[in-house]
Amino acid sequence: MSSCERQCRGIEDRFDTEAGAQKLRAYLRNGPDRTTQLLVDALRTEGVAEATLLDIGGGIGAIQLELLASGLRSATDVDAASGYLAVAREEATRRGYESRVTYRHGDFVPLAGELESADIVTLHRVICCYHDMPALVGASLAKARRLYGVVYPRDDWWVRLSFAAENVGQRMRRTQFRAFVHPTQAVDGMIRDAGFERRFFHRGAVWQVIVYGR
Repeated sequence: MSSCERQCRGIEDRFDTEAGAQKLRAYLRNGPDRTTQLLVDALRTEGVAEATLLDIGGGIGAIQLELLASGLRSATDVDAASGYLAVAREEATRRGYESRVTYRHGDFVPLAGELESADIVTLHRVICCYHDMPALVGASLAKARRLYGVVYPRDDWWVRLSFAAENVGQRMRRTQFRAFVHPTQAVDGMIRDAGFERRFFHRGAVWQVIVYGR
């Protein structure tokens, strides 16, 4: 089994329907979590009316739902976790958005060639779930026409230590999922080389939220 297949299997197991339903309940009760809210607010500031969104690793669909309510025209949700896709689809249907969201299950990188470009591309806590950062960032940048929003971990020592401890726990539980801390300089460099510049930046203790535009 390749590293890609192992990771995708791990994502399926970790982010299943039960976990998605629990996260959806928290979202409905409290609204978006902090990093999601920061990303959504930054995108709204840049303008989302009549725009299209490609949400990679869209989870329960919170970014899609928030931006559709702000005038987004349509969204495509690509996720390796079929359980989260099912939860996202159900909630979008409940809100009357079913005709405005397209769902694709699988690894985004090999699927990228089948997907249309979008005005906005988002990867919320997705770069840290993928073993091949250059492939993921490169393929997703190629789909972004105007805005590119990412949330991923800082590469400071305490973050690396925390992620390493999580991976030890995953191995002890005999799961395939692993978390990754990719170098910020490498990620940011790829994005800037693609012609984007920072429009919004927030650095928390663990997560950094960045919106790029061109």
